[in-house]
Amino acid sequence: MSEQVRGIFADYTALIEPLSLDEAYLDVTENLRGFPTASATAKDIRARILADTGLTASAGISYNKFLAKLASDHRKPNGQFVITPEMGMGFIEPLPVGKFHGIGPVTADKMKALGIHTGADLRDQSLAFLQQHFGKAGAWYFAIARSEDDRPVMPDRPRKSSGSETTFAEDLTRPSQIEAGVRAMAEEVWAWCEKHQVFGQTVTGKIKYADFRHVTRSRTLQAPVDTLEQLHAVVAN
Repeated sequence: MSEQVRGIFADYTALIEPLSLDEAYLDVTENLRGFPTASATAKDIRARILADTGLTASAGISYNKFLAKLASDHRKPNGQFVITPEMGMGFIEPLPVGKFHGIGPVTADKMKALGIHTGADLRDQSLAFLQQHFGKAGAWYFAIARSEDDRPVMPDRPRKSSGSETTFAEDLTRPSQIEAGVRAMAEEVWAWCEKHQVFGQTVTGKIKYADFRHVTRSRTLQAPVDTLEQLHAVVAN
């Protein structure tokens, strides 16, 4: 399904940077369909996805990748939102730091312990202060607190992970059903790893419930997974 969605994206732009199995950054500055605005382009893409796959999609539109991701999260699961240059700082200021893309729970807790709870609090900190407490990431936090993100959309970014996602027609409630579903997805992941001879040592599982709640669990091993049997063993536990 993700490949089908990517095919739809490609009808609008060649500048596509996958973010995950179900997310991607698109640069539609010069879209292939000639739409006058990014909003119109996003609306048409979402309509195509619904018509071709039956799936709803959200879209975030902005002048950089960081804000586009925040805008997308703002209208999930089925909508779109625009953050214009005039809106950038105002949108970030009241936002809890835990909502910032790239700031995980551990970093958010550390920030809160330092009195940094919102985007405005983060912006009030000096670059030296942020580098002192967060190392190299301090410069990134300093920039995004000012709605600055100069990263281009990189369509040729090396793939660093392999994944599989499935939407089941019926809820899986029995442990045997759940295990069978997970094992089948693990086999898809392993097929890609084996084909490309790329093996990872962190295994992550994500469950999305009908109400769009997410639960994620991750396990990092001491060495890369090198057999399908080992991958099965990890995901089963």
